[in-house]
Amino acid sequence: MGMERPMTSAERVAKRRAALRAQGLRPKTFWLPDTTTPEFQEEARKTREWLWAHVEDDREAMAFAGAMTDVVLERLERLDRETER
Repeated sequence: MGMERPMTSAERVAKRRAALRAQGLRPKTFWLPDTTTPEFQEEARKTREWLWAHVEDDREAMAFAGAMTDVVLERLERLDRETER
């Protein structure tokens, strides 16, 4: 018996995709907003401020949403700083 050559990256990907298709799955590409951009973060802040100004029915829910937005934006900023190093 001879040694088998290692699979190439393309062959490994093809094998994995074939296995997933055999399980009844299909590939799907998702494009999502880049949450690390200053534009996205500014839009998130603006949306939160608009909601706060226009949704008066449930201040507790809005306070929670605002706090969560702050947490997410702080984490994104920290991750962005870490990736710049």
